[in-house]
Amino acid sequence: MRKLTAGFFHSVDGVVEAPNQWQFDAFDDELGALLGETMPRIDTVLLGRVGYEEWAGYWPNAQADQDFASFINNMPKYVASRTLKQDQLKWQNSTLIEGDFVEFAKQLKARDGGEIAVMGGISLARQLFFAGLLEELTLITHPVVAGKGKRMFEATDPVTRLELKKSTTTSKGNVVSVYGLKPE
Repeated sequence: MRKLTAGFFHSVDGVVEAPNQWQFDAFDDELGALLGETMPRIDTVLLGRVGYEEWAGYWPNAQADQDFASFINNMPKYVASRTLKQDQLKWQNSTLIEGDFVEFAKQLKARDGGEIAVMGGISLARQLFFAGLLEELTLITHPVVAGKGKRMFEATDPVTRLELKKSTTTSKGNVVSVYGLKPE
């Protein structure tokens, strides 16, 4: 069974949306190295429509961070969308998910391969988390209050216990916390 993970840049007040607007001055070499350690384990990426459109508009021609650009451009990417069609997915190695997303994720986990990572998909990560399919959730908390934006968790979510698997603090005050669902 393949491992399914998700990771998000996270503000102190819980915002995970549009980190490019608030995380830039806290990103440091240590954080870059930690993120670089995860790339070799991943061989499949899940994206939502919004994340796909943002990333497909940037990464294929990115001049910055060539290591990540090479990684993400060559990676098989599965896109969950109710509005996009397969012929609209122009970014290389992108495939539209047909049918139920959670069921697709279950089937993908059952195949041989490396780690599956949710990237650029807050609602996808939430669905997989509450379906019990997400083995690890990494929150990279930057020392900033974003003020507005989507959060990973909402006030109406059920109480769910997590287990801290690992935590690291970088020199600029970023806290990288890796959580798993706490066994009952």
